[in-house]
Amino acid sequence: MKILVINGPNINMLGQREPDVYGQQDYAALKAVLQDFARAHHVTIDEYQSNVEGELVTKIQQAQGTYDGIVINPGAYTHYSIAILDALKAVDVPAVEVHISNIASREDFRHKSVTAAGCIGQISGLGFDSYYLALLGLINHLKRQKG
Repeated sequence: MKILVINGPNINMLGQREPDVYGQQDYAALKAVLQDFARAHHVTIDEYQSNVEGELVTKIQQAQGTYDGIVINPGAYTHYSIAILDALKAVDVPAVEVHISNIASREDFRHKSVTAAGCIGQISGLGFDSYYLALLGLINHLKRQKG
């Protein structure tokens, strides 16, 4: 099983950016968590991060025929990117949206996710464990699909 983890704007700034919201661990620590998960669950995880909306759209489109599933943290694009939503809906690759912080407990504009409508589910508010749970949920979904 091959899964693409896509991280949007400012995720590369973990550990520096609002540590009271996103925690003290940096981006390298997140990547290590993803690879530890992959080894433990016998899956391949490729990770991609960009601060550019169009690059994220292109990466989603390229997932078709290459990946079994996507875990995506669109960052701030969560709240207004119709382009990312359309890309998620355009490919036949199930996706789970993930957020480190609890978007429902933050500023009002963060409560609405535009991109979640293109996903099979959403996990938020559990720090790096959000990724773990999103990956686990996606793997279980893919196993059910295969019968």
